[in-house]
Amino acid sequence: MSGSQFTIFGSKYPMGSYILFIRISSSFTLAFGRFQQSRQFTIAEGDYIYVGSALGRSGNPLARRLIRHASRSRGKPPHTIRSSIIKQFSLDEVTGNCTFEITEKKLHWHIDYLLEHPETEITHVVIIGNPERMEHKLAEFLADLKETSELAPRLGAQDTRNSTHLLRITDRQKILDQLMQYIPLLNDSIDME
Repeated sequence: MSGSQFTIFGSKYPMGSYILFIRISSSFTLAFGRFQQSRQFTIAEGDYIYVGSALGRSGNPLARRLIRHASRSRGKPPHTIRSSIIKQFSLDEVTGNCTFEITEKKLHWHIDYLLEHPETEITHVVIIGNPERMEHKLAEFLADLKETSELAPRLGAQDTRNSTHLLRITDRQKILDQLMQYIPLLNDSIDME
């Protein structure tokens, strides 16, 4: 199912993987925490994607993670999409009729540092309800596309050795179209393992 803010695959699991589509409205410099010894990166205006997962076994880990990503710390205004994420998961048949507590966000993952900036806005979320870890395969697939480029090896992938989970993109619609073809095939291959 695809809408203007969400593309959703599978809905029978409250855990899964996701891809954030991120728009940077103007360039800025940023250190991703202690990544590469707190090196400063120039984040250029444009579009980016981030691949992640939330596979906890209790509650609604996917909803909690996406709401967290759409929040900012120290009372800063949240990403515009946060209210839609809350509404989406409140209406979801798996997690339906849930309320989600918004807690103070502490910067932890590389992506937290990027999403904290006011020039940054999450514009679209691809949600994949599946209890299997898929983010590495999704990141590999996306990194191989000619419409993507990495800022630095392993950026956004603290818990993996050989993948990068934060990529710059040149054609948002083409990426979405290719994901619409790839994700059902990936889901099918994982279900057969």
